[in-house]
Amino acid sequence: MENIKIFTKLISTELHIQEHAVENTLKLLDEGCTIPFISRYRKERTGGLDEVQITAISDRAERLQEIAKRKETIVKTINEQQKMTPDLEKRINDCWELTTLEDIYLPYKPKRRTRAQVAREQGLEPLATILLMQREPNPERAAQRFVRDGLPIADCLTGAQDIIAEQVSEDERSRNQIRGAFRREAFIVSKVIKAKKDTDEAQKYSDYFDWEEPLKRCSSHRLLAMRRGESEGILRISLTIDDDEAVSRLQRSLPPPPPRGGGACRRLLEEAVEDGYKRLLLPSIETEFARISKERADEEAIKVFSENLRQLLLGAPLGQKRVMGIDPGFRTGCKVVCLDAQGNLLHHEAIFPHPPVNHRMQAVVHLQEMLKKFQIEAIAIGNGTASRETRSFVEDTLKEMGQGKPTPTVFVVSEDGASVYSASKVARDEFPDEDVTVRGAVSIGRRLMDPLAELVKIDPKSIGVGQYQHDVDQTQLKHSLDQTVESCVNLVGVNLNTASQHLLTYVSGLGPTLAQNIVDYRKEHGAFTSRAQLKKVPRLGPAAYQQCAGFLRIPDAKNPLDNSAVHPESYAVVEQMAKDCHCTVSDLINKKELREKIDIQRYVTKEIGLPTLTDIMKELEKPGRDPREQIEEFEFDASVQAVEDLREGMELPGIVTNITNFGAFVDIGVHQDGLVHVSQLANRYVSDPTQVVHLHQHVRVRVIDIDLRRNRISLSMKGMK
Repeated sequence: MENIKIFTKLISTELHIQEHAVENTLKLLDEGCTIPFISRYRKERTGGLDEVQITAISDRAERLQEIAKRKETIVKTINEQQKMTPDLEKRINDCWELTTLEDIYLPYKPKRRTRAQVAREQGLEPLATILLMQREPNPERAAQRFVRDGLPIADCLTGAQDIIAEQVSEDERSRNQIRGAFRREAFIVSKVIKAKKDTDEAQKYSDYFDWEEPLKRCSSHRLLAMRRGESEGILRISLTIDDDEAVSRLQRSLPPPPPRGGGACRRLLEEAVEDGYKRLLLPSIETEFARISKERADEEAIKVFSENLRQLLLGAPLGQKRVMGIDPGFRTGCKVVCLDAQGNLLHHEAIFPHPPVNHRMQAVVHLQEMLKKFQIEAIAIGNGTASRETRSFVEDTLKEMGQGKPTPTVFVVSEDGASVYSASKVARDEFPDEDVTVRGAVSIGRRLMDPLAELVKIDPKSIGVGQYQHDVDQTQLKHSLDQTVESCVNLVGVNLNTASQHLLTYVSGLGPTLAQNIVDYRKEHGAFTSRAQLKKVPRLGPAAYQQCAGFLRIPDAKNPLDNSAVHPESYAVVEQMAKDCHCTVSDLINKKELREKIDIQRYVTKEIGLPTLTDIMKELEKPGRDPREQIEEFEFDASVQAVEDLREGMELPGIVTNITNFGAFVDIGVHQDGLVHVSQLANRYVSDPTQVVHLHQHVRVRVIDIDLRRNRISLSMKGMK
């Protein structure tokens, strides 16, 4: 990586991380190491930096690399104009702030033919200089010298003013003055377009029909809501400051007039400054701050979405159980699938227990037959239309067949993204002979068994846990969400012999091609018996093996370390520990008293330090431990089935379905999630809702308002246990 020393110093200062840690991290990234690998297996080189810090270093380095490329373009352009000076080149080389860099470049930036350029072509630049010096008591007399080709005196003066106006708009100090004003006092103003005010589509933006607030206090969700309303042609958005004060500030920055004369020049100068501000500088800075505020709002929304996605992907798995998946419905019936403990489809059919078909008794018989035949251990019901009714029907059926025998546990599972998966190429490849309804029910069942393994097959944007995800920068969103998925997959680890190609794709160092090669090798040669076999997979070379091996698990491998997070490069040190304890590696894992005898200081080498040895000892204690929580059962209040059943003051159980920076959405079983505003989350000030709640958390809420017209339910968690 070029400029690594410069990048190291800049990033170290910005992130408050020691320079040697930043430099080593940049070198590891440049060598092709992934963020999960660096975080887990290179702690000695980074000083123990975590994934968040390493990601921040990586992102900052990418941004600085983009600035470096931009500087190359700028230097080349100015050199082509033959306007480069040593001082200018030094300023460009020393600058690593994009806004300042663009200000330096602005006077040299090729632009369309402006009024100022026309005036320069007419030879009026010397007249502009005369006006700026303010030493000419009679500007008209000075302008007479520039009259040619029938150009009137007034037009000469106007042309000179155009040149001055452009100089003011491109002057760094002037731009920073106006930026400062925007930073301190800008207001964002939203007005409804009158022709759209009474339309149905405009009503969701009614809060912003006549809205004004300081830009620096405008939250990301409000700004994104207003910008969406603007893009839909319903709202008109502007940023405003005190124009008179801004013009006055710029005019006060002009050189003072001489003691005698110059009054007429001063008036022309002040007019030029005002024109430069209103026509050129104000629109430019307003656009800049609109972009900056949107980028900040995007960043906040993407951060919220990424955290929600992380919580969803790390949701509690049921594990390898025989599962029945049900995609509920009224008119089209309930699609039922039966899966084995590995998630393979064994059987599917549709039952019609609800109106309008109402074949309830037939549905009971068929459901009971499937439960017995396929020895179902758990039932997953989608949370969409007819979910409550289907759960009630299933539980009644289980009671009838129970009679003291253990019956399957019933869980309600989020359907978000299931329809996207069922129509995708991934689903068609998995189930080429089944229709979308069967694929959707399979996805619901598999989500219960292992949310992470199933959800990686779906575009994260379609999972439904974001905030204005379609309004933010899509490239940034994809980058952040891909990083989140990769982080979660590698945190949990992947069973090498059961993982799908899609899950393997996110394993450190792999990607789609190598993931498919692993699946193909597995089909041809059978299950992997050791990590070392990975080296035989086509195109999986030493570098990829180093990156991926520690995150892949083989539960029944001959070497127990192959089912742990201990990296193969550290096997030798574990084997030496076992040898020194006069036991096997398996004994070391199974017997705590043997591990307690080990003094890890004895095993420190140049390659392996205390951080790695400490991690190894933790892993030997619980090899391959799944970091996810245990799954919990949940039931809605049976007395509440629809929004019309709600009353203010009701206390109800609910499940957190989405978290935004303005609060949390909670499913209370009425087919419309309610909002617990951030101010209602706790009996204290809450700046970040994720400090109080997490996705799929079971909570108790109080109904505080029901707005049937706008289909909104307001809830509170204050004082609730």
